[in-house]
Amino acid sequence: MMALANTSAERMDAILAAQKAYFRTNATLDVAFRKKQLKAFLNAMEEFDQELADALWTDLHKSYEEAYLTELSLVKGEIREALRHVGRWARRERKASPLTIFGSRSYVVKEPLGCSLIVSPWNYPVQLLLSPLVGAIAAGCTAVLKPSPYVPNVSAVIEKMIGKTFSEEYIAVVQGNREVNKHLFDMKFDLIFFTGSPALAKNVAAAAAKNLIPMVLELGGKSPCIIGKEADIKLAALRVAWGKTINSGQTCIAPDYILIHKDIKERFVKEFAASIKKLHGDDIKESGHFVRMVNDKAFERVSSYIAEGNVLYGGSTDSSQRFIEPTLIDGISEDAAVLNTEIFGPIFPVIEMDDNGSSFEDKVVKYVTDREKPLALYYFGSEKKGWDVIRRTSAGGTCINDTIMHIANGNLPFGGVGNSGMGHYHGVLSFEAFSHRRAVVSTPTLFDLPFRYMPYKTFKLIKHIV
Repeated sequence: MMALANTSAERMDAILAAQKAYFRTNATLDVAFRKKQLKAFLNAMEEFDQELADALWTDLHKSYEEAYLTELSLVKGEIREALRHVGRWARRERKASPLTIFGSRSYVVKEPLGCSLIVSPWNYPVQLLLSPLVGAIAAGCTAVLKPSPYVPNVSAVIEKMIGKTFSEEYIAVVQGNREVNKHLFDMKFDLIFFTGSPALAKNVAAAAAKNLIPMVLELGGKSPCIIGKEADIKLAALRVAWGKTINSGQTCIAPDYILIHKDIKERFVKEFAASIKKLHGDDIKESGHFVRMVNDKAFERVSSYIAEGNVLYGGSTDSSQRFIEPTLIDGISEDAAVLNTEIFGPIFPVIEMDDNGSSFEDKVVKYVTDREKPLALYYFGSEKKGWDVIRRTSAGGTCINDTIMHIANGNLPFGGVGNSGMGHYHGVLSFEAFSHRRAVVSTPTLFDLPFRYMPYKTFKLIKHIV
């Protein structure tokens, strides 16, 4: 695997200083400028389409089809959406004024926060770095991009693409490990947009707090997949198998564990096995659409979970290829790592529940709410019961009778809650994530109402109004 050299602290300091100076020129405030940069960004994505896809194959064994659908197309879609609407998003908004400021006009002005830092993980290294960049450009910010060192080929192509498209005083890429991250988080950016694990996010938040830097934290967690008796088992198994095997389960919103009614568990296992065959052929190891673990450490961690339960389906591994077969396990101890750590791989714990004593839905709600709030929750069964589960739980996003697809709608907010993150993006919310909503009141000078001034002679009258 190729290695990328760490960007020096001196160089990072110089880049931020240059970006702060450039931002103060007000060049980024013009919406026409932002549109020009978005068009250049879109052209770059088209030019580097194949090079990015090739790098994704080299680093993750991700097919062109999956790379395009889950990474490249999403970034391009975000850019096109911003190009269509940034003029409207950036326009100041007129707001109603109360009687207490009679005659004044009230507005909300959207101003860019300034110099932003965007740090992305390795699992979707194109989408999770460049989609936030769309919001930064649309809002009028500058940006320093920090890709993951675990996908060095992708990170190198992104650096090449960004360097060819933008001036470094506007958008720059820095490379390196956690020591580089540590220095970046100690720097005085105007916004930190971080995608990664809750554990690392705590370090980000602690560092940002020292300089009171606002943050968007897109994290993860253990996203439950609930399968009730009313579910269409065959369709549920297909959609769950698809959602779990995209990127080999290395997805922040992948279904992490299954809560299933005991009466349908055996049938679900059979349908899951059939679905894997339908999606990936008789030998999934030979499939051109099944991603590998990102590195040996990830392979060793995820494959170790298999021994923590009884294998219902799958279970084979190949360390030479960092290959782990999609695997269902049950009979797991409550203190097992697989039930207490985000899996981030194709291992699937299955927890059966019944409706003795209380309903299946009551039991799964208790199980979910006893734990940290997840980034996603999936429910298969009647829509009515799905809405009831939604009402009684909290999660970043949810699908009823599906998995993953809520991220495909750019009109919906994407983000976590509690331990799974803070802040949202996609579409207009990406613009807003990098913007400050500034209140402005414009007061006339032709007249001046005296009631607000001391000694408040009209206080009794005004008390009835306010």
